[in-house]
Amino acid sequence: MNKALTFDLDYIRARLQGDSLASLAWFRENWRQQRLFRWGAAALGAFVLLLIASWFLLARGLPDAEGLVDYETPLPTVVRGIDGEIVHSYARERRVQLQYADFPEQLIEAYLAAEDKTFFTHGGVDLTGTAGAVVDYVSKLSSGERAVGGSTITQQVAKNLLLGDEYSVTRKLKEMILATRIESVLTKQEILELYLNEIPLGRRSFGVQAAAQAYFDKDVADLELHEMAFLAILPKAPERYGRARNAELAMDRRNFVLSQMENNGFISAQEMRAAQDQPLGLVTQRSLPSVDAGYFLEEVRRQLLTDFGETADDGPNSVYAGGLWVRTSLDPALQTAARDALRNGLNSYHGSRGWAGPIATIDVSQGNWASQLQSSFLGIRYEDWRIGVVTKSSGSSATIGFASGDEAPLVSPPPALKAGDVVAVRPTGSGFRIGVVPEVSGGFLAQSVQTGRMLAMQGGFDFRLSDFNRATQAERQPGSTIKPFVYATGLDNGMTPASEVPDQTFCYYQGSNLGEKCFRNFGGEGGGVHTMRWGLEQSRNLMTIHIAMEAGMEQVNNTFERLGIGSYEPYPAFALGAGDTTVQKMVNAYAALANHGRLNKPTVIDYVQNRRGEVIWRADNRRCDRCNMSEWDGQPMPRFGLKGEEAMDARTAFQTVHMLEGVVTRGTATRLRDLNLPLFGKTGTTSGPTNAWFVGGTPEIVAGVYVGHDQPRNLGGWVQGGNTAAPIFKEFVQKTRERWSDQPAVAPAGIRMVRIDRKSGKRVFDGDPSDDPQATVIWEAFKPHTEPPRETRQDQIAELREELLALIRRGTDANLSSSDGQPSDFVEEQGGIY
Repeated sequence: MNKALTFDLDYIRARLQGDSLASLAWFRENWRQQRLFRWGAAALGAFVLLLIASWFLLARGLPDAEGLVDYETPLPTVVRGIDGEIVHSYARERRVQLQYADFPEQLIEAYLAAEDKTFFTHGGVDLTGTAGAVVDYVSKLSSGERAVGGSTITQQVAKNLLLGDEYSVTRKLKEMILATRIESVLTKQEILELYLNEIPLGRRSFGVQAAAQAYFDKDVADLELHEMAFLAILPKAPERYGRARNAELAMDRRNFVLSQMENNGFISAQEMRAAQDQPLGLVTQRSLPSVDAGYFLEEVRRQLLTDFGETADDGPNSVYAGGLWVRTSLDPALQTAARDALRNGLNSYHGSRGWAGPIATIDVSQGNWASQLQSSFLGIRYEDWRIGVVTKSSGSSATIGFASGDEAPLVSPPPALKAGDVVAVRPTGSGFRIGVVPEVSGGFLAQSVQTGRMLAMQGGFDFRLSDFNRATQAERQPGSTIKPFVYATGLDNGMTPASEVPDQTFCYYQGSNLGEKCFRNFGGEGGGVHTMRWGLEQSRNLMTIHIAMEAGMEQVNNTFERLGIGSYEPYPAFALGAGDTTVQKMVNAYAALANHGRLNKPTVIDYVQNRRGEVIWRADNRRCDRCNMSEWDGQPMPRFGLKGEEAMDARTAFQTVHMLEGVVTRGTATRLRDLNLPLFGKTGTTSGPTNAWFVGGTPEIVAGVYVGHDQPRNLGGWVQGGNTAAPIFKEFVQKTRERWSDQPAVAPAGIRMVRIDRKSGKRVFDGDPSDDPQATVIWEAFKPHTEPPRETRQDQIAELREELLALIRRGTDANLSSSDGQPSDFVEEQGGIY
């Protein structure tokens, strides 16, 4: 160290010591000689000690600001469809998290101008703003009004994330302490990012992205200057400025923020004036989701709640706070077609029956009918219909009210309509007319055959009217749609599609209490013996019972249980569909038939990712060890193993599907034949009839539908699965025809295709099958060594021999009765053959 520097340090040290000694001497002298000095010094010391004590008392229990470094915003769960597009979110609060770089610069400047123009220069607390807040607090101390906060953006972060919104001096002091701590652990950009993602802005929205969607139905990147300025005024009073009746106040405040932006140099005077001339432009209703899939999405939500919990208290990946990203199997095109097809089918059945009664009722005598209607969460997404409540009804005059509080005249109200009835209405002229929601309901579900992924689901007319999912929750009798599994059991127990089965009354003794039970065909007809194929195509009850009893009802019930249809008692009635099941279970069982007997677990979720994109759950857990190689090793491409469990012999499943194709070709579902697809399926009609069913599809997609009342009752004697349920399936296919493959089912190993006579089941050696639905010769599927034997030719010879003998006998009788005693011409002509 050089001498000059040493001299300077010594000099400074000496001056400090000298000044300190001089100050101390001055303090002692004044303390001894001046009473006022002693009092002032004592008061100042007490005040300093009080400040220090208060600081320690307030700071002692404060949250740790370090926690904000790893803070995770409570985020809703976002749901995507099969194509990756967002279709829904599960949220009680609107929240969307953005990075700092995602916020438009002018949006940041608008918030700085409105809330904290010195943000980038202060250390967490703005002393000037705090002083102003103190003055305002003192002036309003006895008025009951709430004083202006004077909080910086950092203080607001402390309040929103760490402290809460308690109105007190103590909370304000704690807020200031935390603000200084936050500034020491986070950068200004990180603080702004937290603030703009977390600030409550009304309409259940937190953060600017959620607010932009709530107020303008836009993303922040698409906002205009005047819209950004509006969002910047909301932290002061979101519920006040966001209401239509306070539009003038909001305009004044927004324009003030724009002027502040101009004063701060953020925008030009021209930009300010242009923005101030703009209207608020608030939307009253956000655009509807791209796909209407309430029933499907509720199934997804239920599974997520079971697996991950509801709130943050249930874990880091909860549905309403974890920020999950969920990929589902929802196919928007198929879902829309399913919804429309079921609705049209229900409307078609309802026909001209007229108004079926109110959806619900509320008490309008209290005058708060609008809030009651709003809290009911009833709605409808059908054409231009709306849900309203009848506020007045007198004779042919009635008034309809909506959740917004608006009222309008109701044209031609039904005589039974009364005040308090919640109804669907559609606009007509200057008023509204009752919209008839069918009283009958039903369920529809479509599923991928190979994977078990549910592609579309409609559990009723509209999820907003009733969230009871008739596709998954309604236990109904499946009727004849269960017969294919009875026939499959027969095939597993030695029968073939060509086996002859009696179509005759079957009776059995049920015991001394129940006596004898006899089964008959639908309509009472019957008789003779027919092939198993014919019995399934024509849905013959008696043939089904004979097959079930020959195979054994225990075996039949085992088939039902293995395929997940249900667990029933070993009574023959269950072979005709007397046991309860659901559309989902039936569709999944039919998918197993098309999947060569392999049963998949039906799923609505493909996989779930946490907020960081890590997959934390997936439906398909099959291993593929070589799928993630960095470089190809030259070996054959890796393949996943088969999915699902083997619930049925693959050959039996194919034989059953092959017979079910005949149901569409020439059986009870011929109305589907002109779709020109390799369809298989089965209609079903339960006693009454109370339910009408159809389940079927192709080797790739299977769908099922039923129509019936929620409280089962007679649908009408004309109703059958073929004329009520099958048309719904047909419309579904027609609307999505490009999604259906023309490729027929592929036979598994061990199946032999043999030409047979369709009616007799006998083997045919001459002639080929044709495309004619009523062709005599068809291809039939057999397991090895079960096809009709070649000796069938001898049966043909024996039949011909019997015909010839009969002819000869007739000729002989004619000859004996002739006058000239000569043999008849017929005998002469046939003599050589005989």
